[in-house]
Amino acid sequence: MTETTSGSALRIEHLETAGTFSLDGGTWDVQNNVWIVGNDDECIVIDAPHDAGAIVEAINGRNVVAILLTHAHDDHIRVVQELSDAVRAPTHLHSSDLMLWERVFPSIDPNHEIQDRDIFEVAGQRIKALHTPGHSPGSTCFYLPSEGVVFTGDTLFNGGPGATGRSFSDFEVIIESIRDRLFELPPETVVHPGHGGSTTIGDESPHLDEWLARGE
Repeated sequence: MTETTSGSALRIEHLETAGTFSLDGGTWDVQNNVWIVGNDDECIVIDAPHDAGAIVEAINGRNVVAILLTHAHDDHIRVVQELSDAVRAPTHLHSSDLMLWERVFPSIDPNHEIQDRDIFEVAGQRIKALHTPGHSPGSTCFYLPSEGVVFTGDTLFNGGPGATGRSFSDFEVIIESIRDRLFELPPETVVHPGHGGSTTIGDESPHLDEWLARGE
């Protein structure tokens, strides 16, 4: 399923794909969001889960400036090399998640390492990388101020923070990332996560104390 919302010359497209997530000896069925940001000529793809063909179809021949990975859990990167080869686009990942990447791609490195506050330009607009560790050490969100949107991967969902009960995750760290990086964004900022429905910063920020009391 693909949905499109428009803003100026740039649009945000949403594609949902189905597959599995595996870590710490368990495997779960999951639905993942793919976000495509651009115009008729070029785009950026955020995450590469499960179905490269469906993502290529949604790209529809446009020049792909970059494939940005919110983190390196296998459900977010499984088809990134196939996608990268198909559309001839570079992959970008924060280096703190390389140990997770290597579980999926032991002999291939991402093309580029994301640094906090990196800027990616597409369709005349700028996307800013925000390093938000906690769900994984290299988890990164991507803020598009022109559209009032942040793509949060598995850091922040509609209803709370991402899971921190598995290897390489930390509940206190993800809370700090959400409080100090994401909740500093304008309250009307729309949150587009890696799974499930969207929300806003203003809808989520009042619940911080509840999440702290609940724990991971």
